[in-house]
Amino acid sequence: MQIKTASRLRFLPPYLFAELDRLKKEVASKGVDVISLSIGDPDLPTPRHIVESLKRAADDPKNHRYPDYEGLPQFREASAQWYRRRFGVGFDSQREVCALIGSKEGIANFSTAVVDPGDIVLIPDPGYPVYYSGCVFNGGEPYFLPLKRENAFVPDLATIPAEVARRAKMLWLNYPNNPTAATVELSFFWDAVKFCLKHDIILAHDSAYSEIAYDGYRSPSVFQADGARDCAIEFHSLSKTFSMTGWRVGFAIGNADLIGALGKVKTNMDSGVFQAVQEAAITGLEGGDGDKLAEYCAIYKERRDLLVTALRALGLECENPRATFYIWTKVPRGYTSVSFTERVLKEAGVAITPGSGFGKGGEGCVRFSLTSGRLVEAVDRLKALRL
Repeated sequence: MQIKTASRLRFLPPYLFAELDRLKKEVASKGVDVISLSIGDPDLPTPRHIVESLKRAADDPKNHRYPDYEGLPQFREASAQWYRRRFGVGFDSQREVCALIGSKEGIANFSTAVVDPGDIVLIPDPGYPVYYSGCVFNGGEPYFLPLKRENAFVPDLATIPAEVARRAKMLWLNYPNNPTAATVELSFFWDAVKFCLKHDIILAHDSAYSEIAYDGYRSPSVFQADGARDCAIEFHSLSKTFSMTGWRVGFAIGNADLIGALGKVKTNMDSGVFQAVQEAAITGLEGGDGDKLAEYCAIYKERRDLLVTALRALGLECENPRATFYIWTKVPRGYTSVSFTERVLKEAGVAITPGSGFGKGGEGCVRFSLTSGRLVEAVDRLKALRL
């Protein structure tokens, strides 16, 4: 029998991080001790009070059964209250909040909920690959918004052609940004909301890195801009905020119709988040160890300062970010993103991420992650490279 897969698969490149894993394993098989600065997977442990909460919840037989599709009412209420405390914005926890199996799942499924074949989706370039894959999986047409260094890696919405804006169904934004680590002030969200309301465009904001910040920066929410509730949805992940990447829990919050559409897809595609994980997530959202996030951000800031200093000493141009745990760096003259990544991996045993994996706009750059406790050793290895 000849197996024929869906034609939509031809639009997808190999998933960036899966391809990186393959290359790292190939190098490691040759005896190289690889230090990974490639994926944003925190090495700092989930706070102990959250872990202990999971242990207690996992012992409760009521949590061994199917969970609510949209999430436990208590989890949705804790999410809404966290938003109220953090951003000063109130939400109806039962109509305007939906639990997610990590924000990646929600971002992918949201495209299924709102994108029809032929709809244009406005996607930042470079950007998180799932914005693009969710678009093309559902027959949408991507229109890429360049994030340029000279514009502080913020899209210029005024340059979008009128015909594109007329046909556009959704705009993806992501600040603090992955991969560039760029940040914005609330005024940018005011402009984005006005643009989306003018053109009847859904504003989808990926806010996964809002709590990883330094130097006094506080990331705004899109919902602090007037009118956002009429057109927007925001995705938050506990993965970065509480070092819970493996736990797979997050939430979407915003316009009730958009949340309802996402929930309808999820009821047909998954069976919800393990209730014990939701109970542990409630513990995180309600606090109880508020100093832990500040402690972790201080560690990331120390690592940021170390790596930025080292990269600049090597002659590499890079930003000094106010948020996320990424450093976005230009490659040396004569290299592509991939060729520089391969050289650093093979000669220094340090895995980084080629910017081209985030879209054409990422060519000429690489992304370093601060989520390794072996950063000092990695820096020493990088210093040995003759660039």
